[in-house]
Amino acid sequence: MRVEFENPEADKTQRRYARFAGFLFLGVIVIAFCGGFTLSHVAGSGTFAETATRVAASERLYRVGLSTVVLASLSSVLLAFALYATLRPFNSLLAQLAMIFSLADSFLALVVRMCGFVRIHLYISAQTVGAATIATQTLADLIKSVASTTENLGGISFGIGSLLFFYLFFKSSYIPRVLSALGLSASVIWTGLYFANLIFPEQHALFQYICFPPMALTDVITGFYLMLFAVNTEVQRNQPAQREASPG
Repeated sequence: MRVEFENPEADKTQRRYARFAGFLFLGVIVIAFCGGFTLSHVAGSGTFAETATRVAASERLYRVGLSTVVLASLSSVLLAFALYATLRPFNSLLAQLAMIFSLADSFLALVVRMCGFVRIHLYISAQTVGAATIATQTLADLIKSVASTTENLGGISFGIGSLLFFYLFFKSSYIPRVLSALGLSASVIWTGLYFANLIFPEQHALFQYICFPPMALTDVITGFYLMLFAVNTEVQRNQPAQREASPG
């Protein structure tokens, strides 16, 4: 059931949450990018032994990178709540469902980060014995596989949550509908390709190359819009009056 705001204080609270969500949209992207860049820079590419050597040589920096992406995952929890608080006045149940899917993504992302910290131990162990044993490498590959599958499940949850949030933005007209439509399209692409990752894991890099740009662009634009303009609550307050004034 839709609830309309008539209380100016409630309007202010909703707009504060919207601005906070905008700040988090941008903050999560920046933090995740910095953490991901650090991890990629340290780990590089190559065999397990080569990666283990690089990680062992820059263990502290690698831990900083992992801790940074943990911070991004925790910030995503706040973002999910801020979006829920922003959209709850329009449709409480759908906003709550969207938040649940987004929180599921954050939880699964933390599991992926946990796997990352476990792999550090395996990298260091491989250096301690002087060479990567078959057992150590096999265990590391298993943990990597678990992390990859968990990441895909989290990506699907994120896509569904994003789809619901942007659907509510579209229906409420809290933000321009063109921007909401862009978010809906990006969410559909994101969700579909993360499902495809489960079936065609060898195409993971290609799928990410396709789905990340539209989602990142949407989140950045939405973040700036919410920070600068919050949400247009006047539209929803005027709709009942317009319906009553309509003939029939």
